Amino acid sequence: MQSKMLQRFISKFLPAIEIEDFQPEPKFESDQNQKFEQEEDQSPETAELVAMLGFQPTNISHYQLALRHKLASNGKGNNERLEFLGDAVLSSVVADFLYNNYKTRDEGYLTNLRSKIVKRETLNVVAKEIGLDKLVNLPIHTTSHNLNVYGNAFEALIGAIYLDKGYEQCKKFVYDVIFAKYISVKKLEKATENFKSQLLEWSQKRKINVDFEIIDDVMDAENNHIFKCAVKIDGKVVANGNGYSKKESQQRAAKAAINFVKKHYECPKNSSINSQIGQ
Repeated sequence: MQSKMLQRFISKFLPAIEIEDFQPEPKFESDQNQKFEQEEDQSPETAELVAMLGFQPTNISHYQLALRHKLASNGKGNNERLEFLGDAVLSSVVADFLYNNYKTRDEGYLTNLRSKIVKRETLNVVAKEIGLDKLVNLPIHTTSHNLNVYGNAFEALIGAIYLDKGYEQCKKFVYDVIFAKYISVKKLEKATENFKSQLLEWSQKRKINVDFEIIDDVMDAENNHIFKCAVKIDGKVVANGNGYSKKESQQRAAKAAINFVKKHYECPKNSSINSQIGQ
């Protein structure tokens, strides 16, 4: 009724203006119909992302940016800023989890356990477990074997969730998906990650000489340094390890050397070497 009265008013007093210009705006579709159309329009990659997240993104552009490595950015931006944000958010969520689940533990213990959870090696494994490595946008020609790409993308994903859905959704994702399925906090509690320290501790007790030597430093296709470390026991090379830093190469070489030690030397059952490798 009001619409017809408005049209008669316009016809009488504003004849120069077309009635069509004042047609009522079309009503918005229901949220359910919008969601249906959104799902219909999803690309296979978006469908995989939704399945991995367990919820429908509101702003897909945040997630697209989180999955874009700098080598594939082509001036469109990359995931490094989101990685920075996600690192802080993830650290906060993990601290929240540990504070509420380990009420009798002191600050030092909680800090050490958090570092094990959010360290790059753990996040690399989680990223591959949830299938994130298949969604990261990398150039086809890249030859990079830096697995940190996926751990970095995981942090960027957390940053995207935070921007899109807020802290509580980040917390739910980490609790319900990551802790529930892919990270065993109990195993991480027992894990001793400093393989170099373990090896040196073993060598000092046995009075055996162990040396770490960087024997190579080359550049990969993306101009990243790759260091190669050799571990010598009594002057003999027993293991090698590669890494994108000297520390990383030493840790990997030490881990390989510990495997050698367990096969060729007698190790006490209660030693850190025996408890860590071959669990």
